[in-house]
Amino acid sequence: MAKKKPRGTPALVALEAAGVDHTVHAYEHHAESDLGYGLEAAQALGLPPEQVLKTLVAAVDGRLTVAVVPVTGRVDLKALASAVGGKRAVMAEVDAAERATGYVAGGISPLGQRTSLPTVVDDSAAGLAVVYVSAGRRGLDVGLSPADLVRLTGARTAPIARS
Repeated sequence: MAKKKPRGTPALVALEAAGVDHTVHAYEHHAESDLGYGLEAAQALGLPPEQVLKTLVAAVDGRLTVAVVPVTGRVDLKALASAVGGKRAVMAEVDAAERATGYVAGGISPLGQRTSLPTVVDDSAAGLAVVYVSAGRRGLDVGLSPADLVRLTGARTAPIARS
């Protein structure tokens, strides 16, 4: 008998395969929104914005690296570089981020990426019971424990966000 093919985004497939408790939250994404993807998700889902994290891809000394920070702030590139033992970080080109992760900008998930990239989660997430990250497409988020997010991505935590 043939095995059933997993359904959903690679992020959701990864969560299911790992047996991680999670919740899936869909909302209607509006391309014309000027809030930014993360704040739009928080507002549409009625979630506290400090619990919603955005996934950004940067190049640290030329190596792609994922930063996961609250949607209410920005990534501190100097702190990100330091967190992974690098000297200089710049935001990655969108095309490079999309190729490496397998996701489109605005829907990049830290979970289930095509290429496993070094990942740093802002340490503010550790104090939360649940965080919400992109589930791999615009208009779809997933809620899970910060500990599961760190474990599944092989991330380290560090203070990499700023207001």
